[in-house]
Amino acid sequence: MIPRIRQSTLLLGWLLLALSSTAQEHAQPLAIGAAAPDFQLPGVDGKTYSLGTFKDASLLAVVFTCNHCPTAQAYEDRLIKLAQEYKSRGVAVVAISPNDPLAVRLDELGYSDLNDTYEEMKLRAQEKKYPFPYLYDGDKQLTAQTYGPVATPHIFIFDKARKLRYQGRIDDVEKPSGTPNHTDARNALEALLAGKEVPVATTKTFGCSLKWADKRPSVEDEKKAWAKEPVAVEMIDEAGIRELLQNKSDKLRLINVWATWCGPCVTEFPDFMTIHHMYRQRDFELVTISADTPDKRDKVLKFLQGKMASTKNYLISFEDKYKLIEAIDPNWQGALPYTILVEPGGKIVYARQGTIDPYPMRKAIVENKYVGRYY
Repeated sequence: MIPRIRQSTLLLGWLLLALSSTAQEHAQPLAIGAAAPDFQLPGVDGKTYSLGTFKDASLLAVVFTCNHCPTAQAYEDRLIKLAQEYKSRGVAVVAISPNDPLAVRLDELGYSDLNDTYEEMKLRAQEKKYPFPYLYDGDKQLTAQTYGPVATPHIFIFDKARKLRYQGRIDDVEKPSGTPNHTDARNALEALLAGKEVPVATTKTFGCSLKWADKRPSVEDEKKAWAKEPVAVEMIDEAGIRELLQNKSDKLRLINVWATWCGPCVTEFPDFMTIHHMYRQRDFELVTISADTPDKRDKVLKFLQGKMASTKNYLISFEDKYKLIEAIDPNWQGALPYTILVEPGGKIVYARQGTIDPYPMRKAIVENKYVGRYY
């Protein structure tokens, strides 16, 4: 039996833990006039950054953003432009990714080719040629807790004394092609550079919620749900394959030709399952075609079940592999695996003999006009 004093201590501990979790989920943004909290964070360039790194800047804009959020991606080019335009005027911009990548479900990556890991942040920064430091706060999320961003992107602008003078949105139009009615962040910078008061000091900000570490169990729940999904394999003939290639659907169709006896096919199959779980809620579908002989159906099904392949799966109903080659793509030389990306109407926009590189493959999908990075 637990003594009453110990019971009270345990209950208090549990209560504080619950309150801490709630506070973390609903962190309040810094109040206008508050001092900028210091930080020690690694940048994608291998350097460690702190508030003191930017001591010479007249103004400091701290932007909480990330790789995967479609809204954050929609603002990338505008943020780059803002940093470039104001650098000569003494404004420093620093971007911080606050998300715990282990708390991001695959179905939350449907608008991205990258997760929010430190290594993937390096890829994004290199590809976009960020003119500002890109820092990782995903391990402990202490900086996010002290600044209190509510969504990505969320910008905080500090004056020379590093007092907060503006926090909220960058502007009021999410789509990159749109024309903002209110350029709040720019207005704040212009006012401060002119020695004036910021016209609107606080706004709401629209975007993806932060992925706090206490959301990790949802990732495990997602995996458990995959295991409950039915897995099947159907026989398909040459005519059926040609119809697949015509792609009369309204979805971008990724077709992977593989076999259980093909080592590279088996090794890369999990990459296709990741792609499937990332984009299946979009206008996208993954189709697998096994080149095993028809009598290997049970073996093929067992493999697919082991991979939780709730995709549309086929096994060829004939043994002549040269008929398979011609039905799939006359340009295919016959080596496995073979992967093609087919737009609605049958246009092949990607074809590869051999294993795929997952990142360019995801990039080809998310940047295709039938899918896209933005809402």
